[in-house]
Amino acid sequence: MSVQRPLSPHLQVYQPQLTSTLSIMHRLTGLFLCLGAIAVIGWVWMLAAGPDAFSAYAAFAGSPFAKGLLAASVFAFTFHLGNGIRHLFWDAGAGFNLSTVYRSGWTVVAFACIATVVLLASLRGVL
Repeated sequence: MSVQRPLSPHLQVYQPQLTSTLSIMHRLTGLFLCLGAIAVIGWVWMLAAGPDAFSAYAAFAGSPFAKGLLAASVFAFTFHLGNGIRHLFWDAGAGFNLSTVYRSGWTVVAFACIATVVLLASLRGVL
């Protein structure tokens, strides 16, 4: 006769919390930053390929879709940076109090939103 063992709770059992959401977001923004690095490599490749290739890339870069990708990339960068700094404090053993964890989490979200707006506003004349 087989032993009936309890099943481990699945993600559907738990309610999303700020800590789990930020953890997932940190991983997703890291992935998105890798994809953004590929786009930068493509930009340099087209720059080296000559004016015709670069003009095609520049035409795409001016599209609303590409501008949305740029905004998402800037947010991914600022969020990943802020959350990475938060993790450095955790690595040093600081900030594990539950109220500090939530306060630092909301600080990371606020930093990412504000820094994204500031960086995109500063790029407005360039792009």
